[in-house]
Order: sequence, then C-alpha cells, then structure tokens
Amino acid sequence: MIRYRVEKDSLGEKKVPSAAYYGVQTQRAVENFPVSGRPTHAAVRRAFLQQKKASARAHLELDALPAEVAKAIVKAADEALEGRFDDHFVVDQYQAGAGTSFNMNCNEVLANRASEILGEERGTYRKVHPNDHVNKGQSTNDTFPTALHVATLDLHRGVDRALATLEAAFRRKGEEFSGIPKSGRTHLQDAVPVTLGQEFTAMGGAVGHARRLLAAAAAELHEVALGGSAVGTGMNTVPGYRDRAVGHLAKQTGLPLRPAADMIQRFQSHLPLNAYSGALRNLAYELIRIANDLRLLCSGPQTGFGEIVLPAVQPGSSIMPGKVNPVMAECLDMVCFKVVGNDLCASLAVQAGQMELNVMMPVMAQAVTESQDLLANYLPHFAKACVDGIVADAEVCRGYYEASPSLATVLNPVIGYMKAAEVAKESVKTGVPVRALVLKKGILKKAEADRLLDPVALTTPPDRRAGAAARKGRRKK
Repeated sequence: MIRYRVEKDSLGEKKVPSAAYYGVQTQRAVENFPVSGRPTHAAVRRAFLQQKKASARAHLELDALPAEVAKAIVKAADEALEGRFDDHFVVDQYQAGAGTSFNMNCNEVLANRASEILGEERGTYRKVHPNDHVNKGQSTNDTFPTALHVATLDLHRGVDRALATLEAAFRRKGEEFSGIPKSGRTHLQDAVPVTLGQEFTAMGGAVGHARRLLAAAAAELHEVALGGSAVGTGMNTVPGYRDRAVGHLAKQTGLPLRPAADMIQRFQSHLPLNAYSGALRNLAYELIRIANDLRLLCSGPQTGFGEIVLPAVQPGSSIMPGKVNPVMAECLDMVCFKVVGNDLCASLAVQAGQMELNVMMPVMAQAVTESQDLLANYLPHFAKACVDGIVADAEVCRGYYEASPSLATVLNPVIGYMKAAEVAKESVKTGVPVRALVLKKGILKKAEADRLLDPVALTTPPDRRAGAAARKGRRKK
C-alpha cells in the first residue's frame, strides 16, 4: 500500500508518495500532463543535473550558499548522474511551457536527497529548499535553454560518430567498385558513363558534407543562457556567478561552453537550435536521396536496374515466395521522414517565442533529441547491415555501359552533334551498340574507337586520366 506525505507550495497542499524524491510541484505536473507516457529525455536530465551541480559549485566558491548545503547539492547531483534516482524524474516530455515542471522536478529531487545527506527527512526542506537553494540565482528561463544546448551537444557526439561510420562505409564501396563502368543516368534516361565506384564515393562525400554542416551548426550551441535568470538581466544572481557556473559546466561536460554575448537575445531567440535542427533535416534529405538511389540500383532482379545486390536480411513477402526487399534502405527512409517532421515541429516552436521568452522549449527538446537518437542508433547499423554487404553485378553494369546510346556523345568533336545524334537514334532503333555502329559505318577506326570509348577515359576528368590509367594497369597485374 502506497504511503503519502503532505507537501505545500504556493497553490496549497498536495499528497506526494512518501518514497518519492520529487515533491509537490512535480506531483502537480504528473497529474496535469499525462500526455506521452515518456519522461523528459535522459540527455536533458543529465544536462540539468550538471547545470545544478555547476551552479552549486559556483555559489560555494562565492559564499552565496552555506558550505554544507552547496556540498550536499553537489553530492546529490553526482548520485543522480550515476542513475540512482532515474525513476524519480517523472515529468512528461510534453509539459508546462518553458519547462518549469521539469526544472522543479530536478530541484525537488536534489533538495530531498541533499536534505537526507544533511540528516533531514524528505519533504521537510528545512535545510535545503528546492527554490531557495537548489534553484538559487536561477530560473527555468535560463536553465532549460542551457540544458537544451548541452543535451543537444551531448547527443551530437553520437550522431557525428554514426555519420563518420556511414561515410567510411560508402567510401570503401567506392574504392571497391572503382573499376566497374556503367551508364550514367540523368532524368532517369541513359547518360554518359560513370563508374559504380564514383556513385558510391559521391554518396560518402554527401554524408561527409552534411556531417560538416551539422558540426558547424553544433558549434553555435556553445553559447549558453545560464546566469541570465528570468529574462536575461541576471536578477537575483551574485557577482561572478555567471562566469563561474558556466565555467564549471564546461569542465564537467567537456564542452567549450561560454556565456552568451547578449543574454537578452539568447532568451528571445533560439536560432542556434533551429539551425541545428535544420542541419539534421538537410542531412535527412541527403540520406533519403541516397536510400532511394540504392533501392533503384538494386531494383529487379529481372525487371529493374539490377546493378547492385543489397544484403538479404529477411523474406520480402508474406505471399510471394523468394522475394527479397530493400528493407534496410526503406527503414532509413522512414527514419529520415521522422527527422524531417521533427524539424518542422522544432521550427514551429522556435518561431513561437514572444518577447523575452520562448515557452515552447520542451517540445524543441523532444523533437531534436528524438531525431538525434534515431540517427545515432540506426546509421551505424545501416552501414554494417546494408552498405558493407552490397555486391555489384559488374556484368550488368558493363552491359548497360556498352548499350547506352549516350556513348555517341564522344563523337561530338569528331563528326558534330547532329550526326552523333543520328548514330544515337540508330543505336536505339536497331539495338546495335554505338561502338559497333561507328566501326561498321567507318566513322572511327578500331584504334580510335578503343581510345575514345575507353571506360577509364570516359569516366575520368582530363587532368586525372594519366593517374587513372596507371591504376587500371596495376589492377590488371
């Protein structure tokens, strides 16, 4: 049978489970916001705890809190960071505007544990009070945006590692497939040749480019609002608190954090977070494009492109025997659709700020951290379970290369565009490859055809052909 204690806040009394480290304001939030059934993200929780610890350390150094109280708060925060009280951070990710509910959840847990450390019972708050001590010199309005930046930067590390893994996987395939010529495609029509390796190297390059853009956006999150108090003016903070608290937070998290140059702006505007969310969205668009190209390249096996074979990881149909689908790429699409949707949510929240505060920070946190989790979790698995196992059908690729009427493009400098177009149309009409036609018609001698239609020459920029030819010779040996 659950036992209760009675706590009181500015609205009156309320029963709280006796075993709970949280208090009355958290209990109100639990009752007010039964929304998703999911608590505030663990990265946001860790960031809040680090910030509360940093603030207590700053106040200890500035003699702004009794030493025993500040040390007890630091110890309670350390214990919470170890995961001892995870079950007591119970506020839903959808909650009161600005995140006041979760800020108080953290304040109450730390206050009650610090009280225990000092010999007091939970819920008494005689020696350590959630507002007066744990939240001293702070407001939800500076602690939540600070935690939001720190949490995003914390999770960015995992996203960055995942992108590095995926980029490397594509680049390895690019090298593996470098000697496989194929027909390029523009407008989904036959175009001049490329190599399969060039396509995969370009995929890796696109991932790497998106990774760099995301890192640049993450760097803008190093400015934090901590020390600005309610509206950015620092009301009720002691001299030196802001720099000391941010300094401790930076050391504790290993992040190059710094106080915002313009605190009022940082309270009003969440442009840096919006830019990071936008970079996640742009990454998602690139990944969707790549996933769809992989699905197209492996389409078939008899009636599609059939240039590559993706690893078979599960049966593809409940009714068609032997069917195998590109399910890993399909899942990547769905993950990225969610990232795009989360960016829309974050963007709507960012533009909803009014005057000195944007109260929509909790949903910003939910949207961005969910996207980061999805990408960090799935991309390394996609690299291992899909990209690493891709096999090229070199014969199919070579067949498309030789059959492409766009090979006639190489004749432009020799016989002109109009006559080359006639060769291309005849090739399409008769099914005779361009090479065979130009030899049959005497347009080119065999040696000249060999030179002009050499796959290395056709797929390598002029200033790189000597090196490409040398590599081709080494491969043959």
